[in-house]
Amino acid sequence: MKKKSEALALQRNKETNRVAFLFLIPVAVLLILYIFYPIIDAFRISTLKWNGISPNTTFIGLDNWIKLIHDPHFWSAFKNNIIVMILSICVQIPLGLAMATFVEYAGKKSKLFKIVWFIPMLMSSVAIGFLFQYALATNGGIISSVSSLFGGGNIDLLGNPDTALFTVIGVIAWQFTPFYMVYCVAAYTNISTDLYEAAQLDGVNKRTYFAHIALPLLAPSLKSAAILSMVGSLKYFDLIYVMTGGGPGTSTELMSTYMYKMSFAKFNMGYGSTIASGMFLVITIISLLTMRLLNGKGEEK
Repeated sequence: MKKKSEALALQRNKETNRVAFLFLIPVAVLLILYIFYPIIDAFRISTLKWNGISPNTTFIGLDNWIKLIHDPHFWSAFKNNIIVMILSICVQIPLGLAMATFVEYAGKKSKLFKIVWFIPMLMSSVAIGFLFQYALATNGGIISSVSSLFGGGNIDLLGNPDTALFTVIGVIAWQFTPFYMVYCVAAYTNISTDLYEAAQLDGVNKRTYFAHIALPLLAPSLKSAAILSMVGSLKYFDLIYVMTGGGPGTSTELMSTYMYKMSFAKFNMGYGSTIASGMFLVITIISLLTMRLLNGKGEEK
């Protein structure tokens, strides 16, 4: 009987593995076609001199990579990406957590706030870019109009190299903070209500409960949110391209906008692919380092 049960279990495992393999085939094909192949092909094109249109290509080896390493424009864009990444994490996640905490404590009374706060996430980045481009216009924009009411002059936030990047970061935070609000609301649902009830019985107020009970339990979710924000910040494109096009000058230029200009505006597909491949390496390295720092050696084990 024991041998029969073992044989049946082995047969059942084989059938399960066979079915799992069949279901994984379409996923594997899609991953190969739309993720792995484009990444490998980008590295291949980075060794070529090619305009992206002509069938004629010239193999130049690592020349594009050497050019990238010594390209001050790329490193300026990389610096802007780092600023966007740091400020996005420092603004979006605390605000999202604050909004989620309000929603959690307010209960059913917060339905209207949930709807209003989530509206930016329902809009496309391109639409938001055009919306704020007009709203922040020097002539007739909201900021300039308010300034005029108080006797001031026009204020050009997007045309000023000193304020353009921070203005764009503010718009990005306006759009994506609701995502982290929902993320934190979902994290709150994982905290047992028994803990809150027990804390109330012990005379613990809401502020102490949040600081010493809820926040430590939310920490793993906040770490994941920080990684999501970091990766997203390193590959922003559409909203910034619509609002400023990387200008004025290079004050809001990011790696993605620089890559787009090289590839499709200047028709230097070889160098554009090098920038894209460099972005892939940079994002991968920063993501791995961040996960190691946030998770720590203890959680890795």
